[in-house]
Amino acid sequence: MRIFPILLSLMLSFAVLANNAPQTKDDIAINKTYDLFSEAFDKLNAALIGEAYTESACYIPERHDKEIIRGRDAIVSVYEKFFGKIRSKNARIEVDFRVIDRSRAGDSVTDVGYYLIRFHPASDTGEPVSEYAGKFVTVSRKQADGNWLLSIDSSNRSEPRFYYQTQPVGELYFGQRFISPDVAKKP
Repeated sequence: MRIFPILLSLMLSFAVLANNAPQTKDDIAINKTYDLFSEAFDKLNAALIGEAYTESACYIPERHDKEIIRGRDAIVSVYEKFFGKIRSKNARIEVDFRVIDRSRAGDSVTDVGYYLIRFHPASDTGEPVSEYAGKFVTVSRKQADGNWLLSIDSSNRSEPRFYYQTQPVGELYFGQRFISPDVAKKP
């Protein structure tokens, strides 16, 4: 019965190696989507968001009273309106992502994770920075040029603590833009 401990040891070793595996070329390309979104939010630039989607992409918004948005141009239009509201308030926003699972099937990848958005009101308002979070599922498809673009994007709200509690998983995108409020409060 000594074989069981040996098998268990081997399985644990493979699990550790899998979680510490270097990023593949595809993982790097897929993960760049999250950096692109962060840049678009920083700059309030909806055109950058358009670079992340296929022409026929579908965006399923978190609100139950909103319909599914179809097509890159329609998605960009939604972000233009959203970013316009932020600009009109002389505010700024930041976003970050933490992917907890990535499933691959040929030239299609599904990511599941959390996002966190921080809203910075205009300094003259005296209002504090606020944040809200959500869960997301995206499907990316590899294009002929090797780029990965979102074909499906879906999100819904969650508590910020879920974003903060997330731990890094292997080669998956793990944003570190925001530190936990609990860590920030420590002396």
